[in-house]
Amino acid sequence: MPTNDSPGSTPHRADMKLFYACFVALVTTSFGFILRAISLPEWGTTFNLTQTQLGEIAGVGLWPFAISIVLFSLIIDKIGYKTAMIFAFLCHVTSAILTIFATGYWMLYIGTFIVALGNGTVEAVVNPVVATMFPRQKTKWLNILHAAWPGGLVLGGIIALLMGPGTAWEYKIALILLPTLAYGVMMLARKFPLNERVQAGVSYKEMLQEVGAIGALIIVALIVFQLGAVFAWPTALNITLILVVTILFGWYTRSLGQPLFIILLLIMIPLATTELGTDSWITDLMTPAMTAIGLQAGWVLVYTSAIMFVLRFFAGPIVHKVSPLGLLAICSAIAAGGLYMLSFSNGVMILVAATVYGLGKTFFWPTMLGLVAERFPKGGALTLNITGGLGMIAAGVIGAGILGFIQDKSVDTKIKAYDQTHQTSIHSTYVTENKTSFFGDYQALDQSKLAQANAQELETVTAIRDGAKKDALRYIVAFPLLMLVCYGLLILYFRSRGGYKAVMLQEEAVNASHEL
Repeated sequence: MPTNDSPGSTPHRADMKLFYACFVALVTTSFGFILRAISLPEWGTTFNLTQTQLGEIAGVGLWPFAISIVLFSLIIDKIGYKTAMIFAFLCHVTSAILTIFATGYWMLYIGTFIVALGNGTVEAVVNPVVATMFPRQKTKWLNILHAAWPGGLVLGGIIALLMGPGTAWEYKIALILLPTLAYGVMMLARKFPLNERVQAGVSYKEMLQEVGAIGALIIVALIVFQLGAVFAWPTALNITLILVVTILFGWYTRSLGQPLFIILLLIMIPLATTELGTDSWITDLMTPAMTAIGLQAGWVLVYTSAIMFVLRFFAGPIVHKVSPLGLLAICSAIAAGGLYMLSFSNGVMILVAATVYGLGKTFFWPTMLGLVAERFPKGGALTLNITGGLGMIAAGVIGAGILGFIQDKSVDTKIKAYDQTHQTSIHSTYVTENKTSFFGDYQALDQSKLAQANAQELETVTAIRDGAKKDALRYIVAFPLLMLVCYGLLILYFRSRGGYKAVMLQEEAVNASHEL
């Protein structure tokens, strides 16, 4: 009878039920993502929010993920996976209630913050559980597990879009309760396995040493600076907190961290911006072009997610042929082309460009997680989940926020130029909102004043704003191009060392015993 350690094996029946429960829990996280993405434009109108404020709400749906996934990764082997899943369930229910009854920016912000905490907790559980269940096929099964993300985007998106644009957004947000209740019930009777690291006898300190002081510095810096921006902490306090945590972590571990792991953490920043940062905005960014052909913009995200859902089930054979790094390099090149095409496309070419972009982003996230799980099994849940957590906070702080900031700055600049050329005063009339963001100060359109504009001025501002949306996509192309260079260099590095190989903890233990 095959075991979980044998190649090509599948876990026993009880484990597969656990896998399905993890799958549905991950579906819940993407339900919340797409339902908010679809509701985002309506929130802007209903609550008079700027594009940057909408970007901040989209961002807070991502970066708190890092807080919960990192914290739970540090203690999950102590408190147990089931306790963590109860916390995630409560977060999803609470977030839905707060968002449905929101009266303005802050209730939307807090509700989205809480759902992100729940999402991070879900991934803190499901990633190490599945990696432990399939120690010899981690990349394959993590890709299959993460088919749940685009699967949830497709299912939740189709249901919400079929409800029609006239349906109140509150009913669409309430849809997240469906998969939430489902995974809550499915998890109740499940028994969770011990983490691979624990089974192999790798100590807690050895796990922390894989991350080291530099790994801690990267993730802590992003979290602290984001919290500092939210709570208006002085810069000195931010720097002090970062240094204290990093020094203490380094002192305890006596390690700077695995160099390759640090490199992969840094690459995760442009990867997450390319995938999740863009997906946070894609509905809004494609609204003008999609409206011109008579379709809701949300269908772009649904369509690209459907491509991802199908292809992720075939990751195993592809990775076997080209290696995880080869697959990531290919995807980077395709994603860059797709985003560039989307920034120029109109009419039926939107479908072509969306197909290319969907193909490109398909394997990014789970293959990076698989790569980390295969190369750093001693890091257990921590290295795996810090990678995902860093990706989420990067997408939230950098990806979603910078796309909104680019739009506001582009509109600001182009309206000033229009005023100078046509001797008008549109800028002083409608660009009157002085704001501050993570990326600096800016001026934005006042939606309430714009609603009172005459037809000609409204047409002018709308045309400029629509052009700014395409500009934002064009800027993002730089991120997958940077990834392509990085993956290419890593491929050359591994070739110089005999080729890429996964690290197996059990085999290391056997070899060590033979040496003794």
